Order: sequence, then C-alpha cells, then structure tokens
Amino acid sequence: MNDKPTVLFVCVHNAGRSQMAAGWLRHLAGDRVEVRSAGSEPADQINPAAVQAMQEVGIDITGQTPTKLTWDAAEASDVIVTMGCGDACPVFPGKRYEDWKLDDPAGKGVDAVRPIRDEIRHRVEQLLTGL
Repeated sequence: MNDKPTVLFVCVHNAGRSQMAAGWLRHLAGDRVEVRSAGSEPADQINPAAVQAMQEVGIDITGQTPTKLTWDAAEASDVIVTMGCGDACPVFPGKRYEDWKLDDPAGKGVDAVRPIRDEIRHRVEQLLTGL
C-alpha cells in the first residue's frame, strides 16, 4: 500500500503551467509525493519558454512529455490541481480539487513566463504544506 499523496496537475496542453508545477513539486517534495501531470488536449512538446524559465532555477523538465488526461490517472490521484482548462477539465468524484487561475504561458517569451513560474512555485509550496 502506497501512503504517499499523489498530486495530478492538469491544464489544456500539458506543456507549460502543469509541467512547471510538476517540476516544482518534484523538486520541493522529493520522493515524499507522487507527481503527475496531464492535459485535456496535449501539445506535441513542452513550451520552450517554460523549459528555459525552469532551467534558470535549476529544474530540468526537458525529459517530460505532454500526456493525455485519463480517467485512471485522475482516479489514482488524491489531489487534482486544474489550471485554466475550464470546462475541458472533467470533475472526478471524491477528489480534492484546487483550481489555480494562472496566465497561460503559451506563445509568450521567457520574460513573460518567469512571473508565472514564480507564482506556481508559491502555490506549490502552499499545496505541499497542506498534504
């Protein structure tokens, strides 16, 4: 039996916000939390500006791949954090939900992504204290 909490970060493309959040949680929690991320309509690749912004703080997310949100991934998660996917993010009964209102880094340069990255870190730190 695994007693580690499992957190699933979900956004539309699973290429920016959810990948940065997953990177932060892996970095800050280590192996104390199981971390997943997914998208309702995954992109072909992670947003290069998100990759660069995370590299600037010493976190490498280049090995991650945008993944399609599945019922199984949601069902196996204790906490589901949605980020700007609105009605595209389905609701799964019996799960703890947080909906983070964050700017979408899609199509933005690294200068615009840095504040999003930093806001995500703050929220991940708060989430971690509540797990």
